[in-house]
Amino acid sequence: METMPELRRWSQILLIFALLTTLFAPNLVLAGADAQYESPQTRARALLSALTPEERIGQLFLVSFKGTDISSDSAIYDLIHNYHIGGVILRADNDNFVAPPDTVNAAYALTSGLQNIAWLSALETRTDVATGKTQRSTYIPLWIGISQLGGGPPQDQILSGISAQPSPMALGATWNPDLVRQSGQVTGRELWALGFNMFLGPSLDVALTPDAARPGDPDVQVFGGDPFWVGRLGQAYIDGLHTGSQNRLVVTASHFPGRGVVDRDPMDEIPTVRRSLSQLMQVELMPFAAVTGNAPNETAQADGVLVSHIRYQGFQGNIRATTRPISLDAQALSLILGLDQFASWRESGGLLVSDELGTQAVQRFYDPRGGAFNAALAARDAFLAGNDLLYMGNIRSSGLDDTHDTLVSVLEFFAQKYREDSVFAEQVDAAVLRILTAKYTTYPTFVYSGVVPVVSALNNVGSSTLDLQVARESATLVSPDLNLLDDVLGGGPKARETIVFITDTQTWQQCSDCAPQRVLGRDDLQRAVLRLYGAQIYAPYLRSYTFQDAGQLLDGQQVDLAADLVRAKWVVLATNLKKRDEASYALLQHLLTDRQDLMQDKKVVLFNFGVPYVLDSTDISKLTVYYNLYSLSPDAVETAVRLLFQEFVPVGVSPVSIAGLGYDIITATSPDPDQLLTLSLEAADGISQTPASEATPSVAAALPFFKVGDTVFVRTGEILDHNGHLVPDGTVVNFTVLRHGDDGGILQQVQAETVSGVARFSLRLDKAGLLEITASSEPAMTSVTLQMDVSDEGASLTVIKPTPLASPTATPAVQIAPLPADAVLTGDRAERPAREAWMLVFAAIFIAAGMVFLWGQRGYDRRFVIRQALGLALGALVLFNLLLWDAEIALSAASLA
Repeated sequence: METMPELRRWSQILLIFALLTTLFAPNLVLAGADAQYESPQTRARALLSALTPEERIGQLFLVSFKGTDISSDSAIYDLIHNYHIGGVILRADNDNFVAPPDTVNAAYALTSGLQNIAWLSALETRTDVATGKTQRSTYIPLWIGISQLGGGPPQDQILSGISAQPSPMALGATWNPDLVRQSGQVTGRELWALGFNMFLGPSLDVALTPDAARPGDPDVQVFGGDPFWVGRLGQAYIDGLHTGSQNRLVVTASHFPGRGVVDRDPMDEIPTVRRSLSQLMQVELMPFAAVTGNAPNETAQADGVLVSHIRYQGFQGNIRATTRPISLDAQALSLILGLDQFASWRESGGLLVSDELGTQAVQRFYDPRGGAFNAALAARDAFLAGNDLLYMGNIRSSGLDDTHDTLVSVLEFFAQKYREDSVFAEQVDAAVLRILTAKYTTYPTFVYSGVVPVVSALNNVGSSTLDLQVARESATLVSPDLNLLDDVLGGGPKARETIVFITDTQTWQQCSDCAPQRVLGRDDLQRAVLRLYGAQIYAPYLRSYTFQDAGQLLDGQQVDLAADLVRAKWVVLATNLKKRDEASYALLQHLLTDRQDLMQDKKVVLFNFGVPYVLDSTDISKLTVYYNLYSLSPDAVETAVRLLFQEFVPVGVSPVSIAGLGYDIITATSPDPDQLLTLSLEAADGISQTPASEATPSVAAALPFFKVGDTVFVRTGEILDHNGHLVPDGTVVNFTVLRHGDDGGILQQVQAETVSGVARFSLRLDKAGLLEITASSEPAMTSVTLQMDVSDEGASLTVIKPTPLASPTATPAVQIAPLPADAVLTGDRAERPAREAWMLVFAAIFIAAGMVFLWGQRGYDRRFVIRQALGLALGALVLFNLLLWDAEIALSAASLA
């Protein structure tokens, strides 16, 4: 294996050589300079007209290859040099990346080397076999793609050297589009520096009903389970990819039209989903619409979509009819693309990229018995269905030796069909025009030096610390409730309390021959504790074991672990659970169930770096505290340790439903019923008019520019969901307008939908009078009342807040009214008129004071005795009046009741 300095030196040599070759290709450089002021589509049309059929056909294909050999004897060299393929997808499972510490430099050398093959091939003079003419081909940059979704393996292809980024679900748990955009920027910037210009992702699947027992569950590769939020975060991430790469990264959102509810692994078998087109629009297609026709700007818009192999039952309403895989079904795919949300995007050049055609699922679809798979027919069907780019992957036709021979046969089949079938040729030209337009949009001129980034761009790769920030803001307290956390943890471990760590260790390989890399090690948490809290925790009280050790404990072995568990005050479990069929999940269940004797009176804390919905309610009940972190990285491990010591309060909220808690994402994103909906008016120019003060129950403001005959706009304030975030767009708000007066009653009832958390409707002031406007959005049913008094001279607005209801445990506030003269007090004894009661009490007080005076004269000073008698009389009168006052209050309350 080459060392890092050698790789850097060869990369620089390649770049210098490519720059020198421009001296011998002035026609290429000058042509690019002349065309740089033309639109990308104009340049694409001009280039298309100069291409041979083979060059046009080659642009349709994205291929894969094994290893890192790109010499003139390699298969990938032949496909680029002789068959003009349009792009290459690099993957870890194809051993396209080498082990650290050379991973980044080798990746750069590979991408620049692939582009150099295409560049040098354009310099050669060739003879067209069909026409006999001699010509040179035109350099067209390769797409070099990767799927680097974040969160570690297997969704990441490059495992070291670049900045670790959180998984999509971790980003979703922050509910923060700005953080999501920053993550996209880091990924876009670093992938562009490595020479990548195509990104397969992000996944816009919606995990509406996640199920860890379902083989096709998307786990942490999705942003969440609410279609609005998946779309919004998808917009932010795509925006970040574009801006971070300086618009040098073509983004293809996957897996169109959505496979969040499939019940099969799409790589093994093509799943079938019962969904009509209208149902798809309500959930699965909504995020894709958000990043295509409904995107807020160009940078948030996907350049393409990766069309998935998925079948739909009842797609056009007939529940007995099932489509072909949507990627191979021209009719079904055209129906989706004909929707308003996608038609304009497609018309403006949006690319369709087929999902990998070399999977076992596609082979099974064409040949269930596994006897004769024809890759050319599968590629033809995918192309005729409407896909512009065909991602072939590790495809192999029956009877052919390898992927290279299969690809050559497919390319030759397409070239022959192009010459023989004019309709097919027209479709090829239309697809190639889109592809070339996208390439010219990415690179204004097709020159090697403008395609391959400079080596110095690698200096900033791997320097981002954003993953730690996202880990802190996404960390989710699954159980118990936050208000109970201090009670159950008591501030975290103390100096001499024994902590036993049991870790589900994880390793991964960058390539098949690479040494395993530790992703989650046996003592990772213990080392993090000593690094962060070594001054307050004694190392001898820390013990680390693996899940394998726990398995031996269940088998009656591992006496050391058993003894440490007996002494332990804390048991910390670290897992990466994503599926229920994992051995780790079964072992965790057995440990919590079969060895409860060792877990009693312990604080059992679980940190899961996978999905939060694997455990059921019984599992969760056996844990003291359950945190979910969604990504497996050193930053996530550090965050887990800080949570253990209660250094910060977890603020992340699960973006998906958790059946074990009864947490439903659609309910969570509905309006919070405890909020007070606010209302205001807008003029036609969008200026909001509402009283400046809300401190008093009602405040009036003059609105001189509103009068009879005008139209005003009533809008809510920002409506929040149960988690304190803006409700999704499309949340229904009901407005009610009442008129007071002789013709009073409900004047208007309007339903409006929220946009960015706010709903509005227009109201025509057709006549003078007093109007009252209220709003509700289930289950939030309480709003302020807008009272608007309209006249020909103008209008005034009063905002009335509803009177808060008394607390059930508080003493009711009662308005006290004076008792009438003839009022009577009732009790267990006979009723007495108030006047007679007063006379009797006065006589009793007089007699008592007299007795005190007579008794005191026997041995005390006369003045002292008089003061004591008068004090007694006055005190008795005050006490009587207080008793009488309480009685009046009780009587008034009874009468009000």
